[in-house]
Amino acid sequence: MSYNDCMRLALLLGLAWLGSDAPPALRFTVQTSGVTARLRGVSAVSADVAWASGANGTVMVTNDGGRSWRRVAVPGAGALDFRDVDAISARVAYVLSIGPGEASRIYKTSDGGASWDEQFVNRDPKAFLDAMAFWDERHGVAVSDSVDGRFVILKTEDGGKRWSVVPPSGLPPALPGEGAFAASGTNVAVRGSDRAWFATGAGRVLRTSDRGRSWRVSLAPLAAGPSAGIFSVAFRDDRHGVVVGGDYKKEAEALDNAAYTEDGGVTWKPAKGLTGFRSVVAHRPGGKAPFWIALGPKGADVSRDDGRTWNAVEAPGCHAFSFARDGRAGFCVGEDGRIARLDLDPD
Repeated sequence: MSYNDCMRLALLLGLAWLGSDAPPALRFTVQTSGVTARLRGVSAVSADVAWASGANGTVMVTNDGGRSWRRVAVPGAGALDFRDVDAISARVAYVLSIGPGEASRIYKTSDGGASWDEQFVNRDPKAFLDAMAFWDERHGVAVSDSVDGRFVILKTEDGGKRWSVVPPSGLPPALPGEGAFAASGTNVAVRGSDRAWFATGAGRVLRTSDRGRSWRVSLAPLAAGPSAGIFSVAFRDDRHGVVVGGDYKKEAEALDNAAYTEDGGVTWKPAKGLTGFRSVVAHRPGGKAPFWIALGPKGADVSRDDGRTWNAVEAPGCHAFSFARDGRAGFCVGEDGRIARLDLDPD
């Protein structure tokens, strides 16, 4: 088989479902990224445009659906680990690096990666950025591990020119040492123009309905520990959401590592059926019926009932995943520069 044939090879997934409604057929196609760095961030704008990010200052973009990926350089960032990328368009994107102190930074490009503005550098040696999300190009939120019993949440209302810290009066107290897992850039999620959710390793989910000015907290029934907890949160509307996670040191185990909500995150109910640790969960936008996918280094599961039950599917091992905004495709990223494109037949 030639190299081009290998690149066109799709992983055809057979799904077993109860009932008469057939799910969309899934096809993962492994792509050539041109890098070997571990990739932890991905953001799909459309079926053609997507951005990816990872270790060693790696940032890449495709404008042809992944047939080719172009690496773009962030000046002075070669040693940074970009765990999150949030793309607004083919030209506008934000990347977030993790680490203690000044290793945690936020950059923005407005010209497709040709140049970058360093927008935020963390000066607190105790803080550690985990992820970010944007309602639109101007309004966004970024989250950090807690510091001295207080959550650290940043927000911007001017496209990142200024990042301000949410005052402690607007936040619940943090548990001792409470933080988040910077594994896929998806422990914070946003919807509409003002709602957001932030999930922690302690199994708690913070929520806001006023664009980050004030937050409330609830507990999800996930096992928590030094290497376990919630790794990802996603919502399909203001009420229906899912959290997934587990223990990243036990990738093949799935004990108490998923929950769903029907009231916007006020309460959470346990879900069963995931077949391993999952670092990311995503809802397919635009479908006729709810369709969710959860992925991790050892595989993937799908749900069509808002996260109550799950079925295993074959998939490349991935750390992060993002659906295109119209739901026609998605991209996942993982170890050794792995990138794969997911295509779904129409509902």
